[in-house]
Amino acid sequence: MKNRMYYILFPVYIFVVVFVLAVNGVFTGEISSVSNLVINLLFLLLIGILFLVSFSSFARLNRMTDKLLEVADQIYKAYDGGDHKLWETYRTKSKVFGDDILDEAFYRYQKKMSSFQTRHGLMGSCDIEDYIHEDLLNQAGMSYYNSAISGTMTGLGILGTFIGLSIGLGSFNGNDIYTISDNVGPLLSGMKVAFHTSVYGILFSLVFQFAYRSVMADAYAKLQEFLGAFRECVEPVVSSNDENTKAMLVYQANMANSMKQMTELLRGEAREQAESLDKMAQQFVTRMERSLGADFDRLGASLQKACSAQEVYADNYRSMAETTQALLQANLSLQKTLEETMGRQEAPAKELREQGERIDATCDTINEEISNQLYTYAETHGM
Repeated sequence: MKNRMYYILFPVYIFVVVFVLAVNGVFTGEISSVSNLVINLLFLLLIGILFLVSFSSFARLNRMTDKLLEVADQIYKAYDGGDHKLWETYRTKSKVFGDDILDEAFYRYQKKMSSFQTRHGLMGSCDIEDYIHEDLLNQAGMSYYNSAISGTMTGLGILGTFIGLSIGLGSFNGNDIYTISDNVGPLLSGMKVAFHTSVYGILFSLVFQFAYRSVMADAYAKLQEFLGAFRECVEPVVSSNDENTKAMLVYQANMANSMKQMTELLRGEAREQAESLDKMAQQFVTRMERSLGADFDRLGASLQKACSAQEVYADNYRSMAETTQALLQANLSLQKTLEETMGRQEAPAKELREQGERIDATCDTINEEISNQLYTYAETHGM
C-alpha cells in the first residue's frame, strides 16, 4: 500500500497562497501594499520550489519501498505454495526488484554469498540487511535534505518577521503624538508581513514534518517486512562447525579405507608377480640346461683359454709400452742434441754473415772509386 501522506503538502500550500492573496486584497482589487504582496509571493515561491524537490524524493522512495513490498509478497506466496528452496532461485536471479538501486545492492549480496559456496555447501553467510538497509532508503529519500526542510520553513517565517518589522519601522519617523498617528498605517502594514510569514512558515514546518515522518516510518516498515520475508523463506542455511567436522571426518575415513584397499591390492599383485617371475626364471634355467647340456662345459673351457690368451696379450702390450717409452726417451735426447748443435752453429753463421756484409761494403767502395777514375780519365781524354 502506497503512502500518499506527502500529497497533503499541495492542498496546504494552495490554501496558504489563496489566503495571502485574499488578505492582501488581490481578489477585491484593493491591494493595500504592493511591497507586502511581493515579499509574500517571493517567500511562497521559494517554499514551493523546496516542496517540489521534496515531493520528487518522496515519490522515488515510495516506489522503491513498494518494490520491496511486492518482492516480499512474492516470496511468501512462493513459500506457501510449497517451494522451500527459494535460495536456488534468488541465488542467480537478476533484476529482482526492477529498481536500479535495489538491484545493484542485491547483486553485491549475491556476489558475497557466492564466495562462501563450496562443494559441501555454504561455509559462511552474510545478512541481507548489510546491503539493503535504512541508509539506502535515506539516500534514496534524500533524508539529508528533507530533514532540514522543517527548520528551513521556520527560519523563513522568522526571516519574514524581521523583514516586515524592518519595513514597518523604516517608514515610522514620527516625533510627536500628532505625527505618530500618521505613521501607524505603514508600521501595521510591515507587522502584517511579519505576522503572515511567521504563520505560514510555522504551518508549513508542522505539516512537512508530519508528512516526512509518516513517509519515512512507512518506508522503514516496508523494509522490515521484506527483510523478515527474505530471512524466513529465502536465506540459506549455513553448515555449522559440527556438521563441517563430521563431514570432514567421514571424508577422511572414506579416503583411508580406499587407500587401504588399494595398498592391499597392490601387495597381492606384487607378491603374485614376484612368484611368477621366480617360476619363469627356474623354468628358463632348467630348459637351458636340458637344451645345451655339456656345451656349458666347453663354453667354460673356451672362456678359460680366452682369458689365458688375454693375459699373454697383456704381457706383450706391457713390453711394447716399455719399448715405446724407451724409444721416446731416445728421441727426446736426440732432439736435445740437435738443438745444442744448432745453437753452436749459429755463432759461425753469424760471423759469416758479418764478413759477407763487410765484403759487400768493400766491393761497393771499390766500384765507386773505379767509376770515378774512369769518369776522370774520360774527361781528361776528351780535353
